[in-house]
Amino acid sequence: MPLTDSLRDDILASVPSLRAFAISLSGSGDRADDLVQETLLRAIANIDSFQPGSNLPAWLFTILRNLFRSDYRKRRREVEDADGNYANTLQTQPAQGAHLEFKEFRAALDKLPQDQREALILVGASGFSYEDAAAICGCAVGTIKSRVNRARSKLSALLYVDGEEFGPDDTVCAVIGGNGG
Repeated sequence: MPLTDSLRDDILASVPSLRAFAISLSGSGDRADDLVQETLLRAIANIDSFQPGSNLPAWLFTILRNLFRSDYRKRRREVEDADGNYANTLQTQPAQGAHLEFKEFRAALDKLPQDQREALILVGASGFSYEDAAAICGCAVGTIKSRVNRARSKLSALLYVDGEEFGPDDTVCAVIGGNGG
């Protein structure tokens, strides 16, 4: 339905009632004016959805109420902090322990000789069999087993796996194969 002069006049005639309703909802004249303005913009933008002969004020009031409720839900999640006092009281929680453990693991992994690190990553982290890892590295299966065993032992020592740093159920222990075995 196009916006006719008659429909435009009927919409404008509803503005005082819309404003009164908006004030009763929001409790603020400024906020009410914003709600009415947004209601009118939406009504004009969606005038094709208005059914001629139906109750125009009811349609406008429904738009206004829905706008208010949507805005209320959004504002309920927001915190008014114009002078920044609330923001100054916020603190950042410390990083998760797993992030620090992974960083320590990466540092310890970097301390391994290249051949041991490569073998451990292929077998422990990538899930290749000893045979496949040996084929990838171009060496004997026994050599890969030896490299993985030495890498696990060294990582266990570097990370204190048997001590307090990591327990046998940690992800790092799963990657290196437990307590050095």
